[in-house]
Amino acid sequence: MKRQVILFVLLFRPWSLSAVDLPKPDIVVAADDSGHFKTIQSALASVPKENRERIVVFVKDGTYREKIRVDASFITLHGQSRTGTRIEYPQSKDDFTAHPDAIGWAVINLNHADDFVLENLTAENTASTMSAHTFTISGDGNRIVVVDCEVLSHGPDTVSLGRGERGFYYHARCNFSGSVDFVCPRGWCYAANCNFYAYKKTAAVWHGGLPNADMKFVLRDCAFDGATAFILGRYFVDAQFYFLDCKFSAKMKDTPIRRIEGDIRRSVDLAKQNSASEHAFFYNCRRDGGDFDWFANNLSSAPGSPTPNQITAAWTFNGRWDPENESGPAIQQLRRSGRQITLVFNEPVTVKGKPRLRMCGSDAANYVSGSGGEKLLFELNSDSTDEVCAVDLNAGAIIACQASATLRSANLSLRAAQNVTAESRQRCSASRYTCASLRATSLRSSDRRQD
Repeated sequence: MKRQVILFVLLFRPWSLSAVDLPKPDIVVAADDSGHFKTIQSALASVPKENRERIVVFVKDGTYREKIRVDASFITLHGQSRTGTRIEYPQSKDDFTAHPDAIGWAVINLNHADDFVLENLTAENTASTMSAHTFTISGDGNRIVVVDCEVLSHGPDTVSLGRGERGFYYHARCNFSGSVDFVCPRGWCYAANCNFYAYKKTAAVWHGGLPNADMKFVLRDCAFDGATAFILGRYFVDAQFYFLDCKFSAKMKDTPIRRIEGDIRRSVDLAKQNSASEHAFFYNCRRDGGDFDWFANNLSSAPGSPTPNQITAAWTFNGRWDPENESGPAIQQLRRSGRQITLVFNEPVTVKGKPRLRMCGSDAANYVSGSGGEKLLFELNSDSTDEVCAVDLNAGAIIACQASATLRSANLSLRAAQNVTAESRQRCSASRYTCASLRATSLRSSDRRQD
């Protein structure tokens, strides 16, 4: 089959790497052997599966003709440039079934990889087929982020997440292509400012709401184009589509989103599980050449009748994850016992480098351990009664472990931290009140320093 190349029009500012955006990468991949590894798979294999820290893998420009498998959580795979860094491989599901391997049937395979971030690169399944499944990203894991990427194939199921365990997925400023159901989340998904191109007349997007009727696929400010008479979407059991401020090309067929007919024939029982009469909700969507009645505004008939402003990423994930939150982890408590000082954050953090605590005298407490958790341990070189004056990153970084649309640096202000000494903890343990009920003690030093 002669391959077609579709050039997407990018309506947003390209993302670029800077010192403000990311700390120094933990691993560098370079095809010319100028990094730590020549292949992405060898770099990923070097990270222990039980990893709990945010690991940034920086991939230099080049074409990496390989499939990769992500076994560890908290991995960021960041390309040097969106179109200059390419991961590509020809792999159809049929060929994989005939000749299986340990990597998987997709170009990027997620193996229970929570908090995975893919950004600023191109990933393409180059198999020359429009009929057999050609997965570019597939697998499972919770809180998966794909931003500023070209994710391409010519076949079905280009992005197929949640094939095992269902999870939360966030996509922004991406270009997707494929033939059938080429973005097909099983779980909760929020996509913003993305472009979709369908190579065939069948459905562009798909959603499955089994086993939780609350699962949603929200598409905001997205654009759809493709072959003449392409269909917008279809669904499985109890799916919920939300299209807000989306643009449809004149090539889109006048066919409402509906349940897959093959599934109805295959299982009458599944059809009975649908608990809602409507599965697609629209607001302010437009089609070149004229609108169709079936995508008229109907949010008032959606569960809870949400307003357009209420439908955010956080709303999509029921408040359990907000990938668009830019606030960094904050220090909640400062604990001191002899020479040891512990900073307690409100969420797990990753430490890069060797930060230290500057005391209000001349001493400093050096970082000892705790990266990947909520508590960071520091230790003084000598006995000191000086108070903590500030957190000195010492050319390093403290960042959130959890995946987000942007990497979040910790808020290192001590003003709101509760100062707890070993003696106060002992008094607390001996009382009938919990330590959480202790009245916060202001850090006198915080009034004397600049945050």
